[in-house]
Amino acid sequence: MVVDPAALVAELDNLSAAGIDVRGRLHLASRAHLIFPYHRQLEKAAEAARGAAKIGTTSRGIGPAYEDKMARCGLRVCDLLEPPRFREKLARVVEEKNAICRAAYGAPLDVQGLCEEYLQYAERLRPLVVDASSLLNRALDEGRSVLFEGAQGTMLDIDYGTYPFVTSSNATAGGACTGLGVAPTRITGIAGVTKAYTTRVGSGPFPTEMPDLDAREVRDRGKEYGAVTGRPRRCGWLDLAILRYALMLNGITSLIVTKLDVFDTQREIQVCVGYCYKGTPIQEMPAAAEDFEHIRPEYRTLPGWQASTEGIRDAKDLPRTAVDYLKFISDQLEVEIGMISTGPERDATIVASGTQFASWL
Repeated sequence: MVVDPAALVAELDNLSAAGIDVRGRLHLASRAHLIFPYHRQLEKAAEAARGAAKIGTTSRGIGPAYEDKMARCGLRVCDLLEPPRFREKLARVVEEKNAICRAAYGAPLDVQGLCEEYLQYAERLRPLVVDASSLLNRALDEGRSVLFEGAQGTMLDIDYGTYPFVTSSNATAGGACTGLGVAPTRITGIAGVTKAYTTRVGSGPFPTEMPDLDAREVRDRGKEYGAVTGRPRRCGWLDLAILRYALMLNGITSLIVTKLDVFDTQREIQVCVGYCYKGTPIQEMPAAAEDFEHIRPEYRTLPGWQASTEGIRDAKDLPRTAVDYLKFISDQLEVEIGMISTGPERDATIVASGTQFASWL
């Protein structure tokens, strides 16, 4: 895990201004690595140097912070809480980074100013810092329900995604164990979340990407713009080949399908049921991003429902063809659909009775 103290403090201020008290509710892992301004600068410089081959990062410094983590020179939250140690480590790292910053920007980093800025964040964040692994394992020992929610998605996983067009961490379910210090045997169920269609932000392979006109309609109805950058997301038909891959890697036992209502106006809906590589059907996901250039999705065309599902909270009120669409997904993937969302409101959801997912609630 990496965290930007400046962004976190700003978010805390926004919550406080809204009258939301996070004391005792929000915790910060002592082992989390810190993002610094030079991480953002280096990421922007690297993206610019890639030109047309750019990855499409958020330019928030996440990748370079993970680089430092793996190079064993990163600074962590636990360092931030010990000023003498923090000053010493930061000075050492900045000395190394300045060689790059001088070449890229013509000016060195101000280590003293940076140190004072971050030590101010330390005093704001100190009450939130915990040993996350101990906290979570105690909660499990007490029989409490614990929900681990991951970010990104399977195809952005650093090891199993469309490398190099990926994030810098493990976005699969195994990341909950390595990232939080919880044993795999303590996880009793895994729910996978997918939209009723497929999206991608930034560069990288996208076999089922829609033509511009169709993508624009889905993007507008689904408000598909990047949460961090505001960039328009690329939109495509649901890709069951990718979902099968995700189910295998994550051990998903229940599926959540979101944004069903976005398809309310579609006359027909295409679903990718498999891939052909250079004309031959394949069962395995290509390892190289370049190989996706030779992938051709195999589609099944299903009828749309052309009726409003927005806000429906009971499965019996769904149009018959919408139910058929969901059943097709479930049958093809051989996994239950435990929950469906039909709108942006928190309660615009349908929990399927008799499912494993329902038993978790």
